[in-house]
Amino acid sequence: MSARTLYFTGGKSVRVDEEAVPDPGPSEVRVRTELSGISPGTELLVYRGEVDSELATDETIDALDGTFSYPLQYGYAAVGCVTAVGDAVDDDWLDQRVFAFNPHESHFLAEPSSLIPTTLPPEQAVFIPNVEAAVNFVMDARPRIGARVVVFGQGPVGLLTTGLLADFPLASLVTVDPCAGRRRLSEALGADRSVSPGNLDDDDADITFELSGNPTALDRAIDATGYAGQVIVGSWYGSKDVSLDLGHHFHRSHIRLRSSQVSRIDPDHADRWDKDRRLDVVRSWLSDTDLSALLTHEIDIERAAEAYQLLESRPDDAVQVVLTYNGHP
Repeated sequence: MSARTLYFTGGKSVRVDEEAVPDPGPSEVRVRTELSGISPGTELLVYRGEVDSELATDETIDALDGTFSYPLQYGYAAVGCVTAVGDAVDDDWLDQRVFAFNPHESHFLAEPSSLIPTTLPPEQAVFIPNVEAAVNFVMDARPRIGARVVVFGQGPVGLLTTGLLADFPLASLVTVDPCAGRRRLSEALGADRSVSPGNLDDDDADITFELSGNPTALDRAIDATGYAGQVIVGSWYGSKDVSLDLGHHFHRSHIRLRSSQVSRIDPDHADRWDKDRRLDVVRSWLSDTDLSALLTHEIDIERAAEAYQLLESRPDDAVQVVLTYNGHP
């Protein structure tokens, strides 16, 4: 039996290596992956070579140590079953389905404390990290009753943010995306209307979310925000330049720009919230929400290069793409 591991090897280049299936150490378990989700935001930056190679991958996730220099393993949405446990690990872990912030590979080792046991189907559990990011954005925005909200970008994270916001008693929820298919999904998740970037006529939003990953959208988000409103910036632009027009409109607007990122809880919430409480919200929402329409493609890890090419060239068709591991026992 052999394992399969995905490596990013250069700009728009990935490979899948055959490796030995690892045996767990005394305090570890081995997980056989069922599905792993590809992030069309962060991972496409890595795929395109648009990330500083000296930047740490993620200092808060043990499985993502090192930097973004090629070759590297990456990914953070793996769902699988525990198939072996170390001598010091309780046998109750055997056969449990778990979620892990782990790169794309068919088998991996982990400390039990880093795993999230789940009863969700794999097709739902794979959304855990993106829903967690969306919950974080909404927490940081703190929308009030009757707020006017605009969301730029309807990729997986943007769509999930829209779905969460649709549960609030807002005055209006408008989303913006160039892809017609994503706009339809957005309205199905609860947006009052979804428009292409050139057709947004709202310029008095209380809150705008910039989740597109497109630097030009940040300027548009500022323009769409009314006096003393706020812009929640959840996009990571990598090494792409961001040019903003901070002239007359912004100078007198008292608009607040706020970065929001899921790795840490904002200190504003630290008195009442921690990651475990936020994760409880994520799991509860996922258990009640059908996201099957967002999962558009399942592709075996052996064809991983096709998956990234699909996300790169057909964003209107490909929303959430997952890698499967059915061919690997």
